[in-house]
Amino acid sequence: MTLLAPILRNRIMHPFKPSQQPRQIALTATCLGLLVVLNTSGCQHQEENKVSSTSVSSHDRVTVGKPSKKTLKLYTEQPARVQAFEEAPIVSKLAGYIQEVSVDIGDKVKKDQLLVRLHAPEYQDQHKQKLGLVTQAEALVKQAEAAVVAAEAAATSIKATIAEAEAGIAKAQAEYTRWESESQRIQQLAATGTVTNKLSEETLSQYQGAKANKDEAVAMLASVKAKAAEADANVLKAQSDIDVAKAKLNVAQSELAQAQTMLNYMEIKSPFDGVVTSRSIDAGHFVQPAGSSSAQPLLTIANVEKVRVFVNVPESEAGWIDAGFSDPNLGDAVQLNSPTFTKPIETRVTRTSRQLNPQSRTLSVEIDLENQESRLLPGAFITAKILLEQRQDVIVIPIAAVVKNGEQTICCSVVDGKIEHRPIRLGLRVGDEVEVSEGITENDRIVLARANSLQPGQTVDVIEKQ
Repeated sequence: MTLLAPILRNRIMHPFKPSQQPRQIALTATCLGLLVVLNTSGCQHQEENKVSSTSVSSHDRVTVGKPSKKTLKLYTEQPARVQAFEEAPIVSKLAGYIQEVSVDIGDKVKKDQLLVRLHAPEYQDQHKQKLGLVTQAEALVKQAEAAVVAAEAAATSIKATIAEAEAGIAKAQAEYTRWESESQRIQQLAATGTVTNKLSEETLSQYQGAKANKDEAVAMLASVKAKAAEADANVLKAQSDIDVAKAKLNVAQSELAQAQTMLNYMEIKSPFDGVVTSRSIDAGHFVQPAGSSSAQPLLTIANVEKVRVFVNVPESEAGWIDAGFSDPNLGDAVQLNSPTFTKPIETRVTRTSRQLNPQSRTLSVEIDLENQESRLLPGAFITAKILLEQRQDVIVIPIAAVVKNGEQTICCSVVDGKIEHRPIRLGLRVGDEVEVSEGITENDRIVLARANSLQPGQTVDVIEKQ
């Protein structure tokens, strides 16, 4: 047919000349006859090929293999950032001039080591003033204590006078009683004329004197008792003066302690062991106290011998994270990698935030790490590979072998060249592999791919996976 096509095409494009028509018409008819014979023969050959092909491919071919038994590990690999375990911007409590800067950037410092000394004379003057007030208050306490001693002595003396006045009353009472009796006796004798009236008058005068002495003694006792009460009141007052003096001393001591505290702020010390990571001052600079709008950190101290590694784990994987918290031997295993590492760092998850960030929908994960060799620099970005789950010696099949049949999950096995549907229960999925917790054994022959269209009992041709 290929050889005749140019001839026919040429005849159509170039008609026969009248003198050639009988001979050329015969040639053309011969060609057309050959074309019909060849076409009929080709069609019959194609039909035979179709019948032969249909008879050969009547069964589906499937790739079959046994499930593998392995340890399945689920990882999440996320970017991470490194921060110093402790970091503190050092600011001034007071306004003053920088007198001395004892450290520079990169220097190692110890806790309570002097970093900066300020110069502010007014705080020294305040301290001296408060110290003088304390000395004055202490003297007032001593004075009040001496006043108590004097008041108590006076009270004791007056109490002795009371005893003396009471004795005088007893004596005056006795004299009064004696002269009262004597006066009555003499008055009776004078009435009978036994004694003279002069003696009677003298006796009466003695009696009246004794009565006056008795009244004086009683009045003296009352006066002494009043003075004793006054002395007791003076003792109480002196004791109260001690309490007042001591209270004033406490106030003065508190003000002195406050002045001393402010004076201590003139020496700025390191809050912990670490290194100086920044410095923004020199001697002579005037610094503002913390809290003011123009206050700036003088230095920054960071503890870099231990670091924190922060990882944000997506919500879809956050539920797998286990942290050790107080136990460093617990928590998910972590592998930290960086192009600068000669080998990965193996560690564990220390803690989590226990809640997702509402903006990023991620879980904040922290890893505490010893860093004495300074392998990790704070501020660096690294990669954290966290082992979320590990299943030992489990049966695993390709995810392509799993078929969803309504609410049932199945896979197709081949037994004696025919398909069987096996209900299975899936477990952990890692990449293109999934754990089968029940439904098949490691000796079953499973269709590894394109099992969706296979029906139970269907005969298949098996291709064993190598």
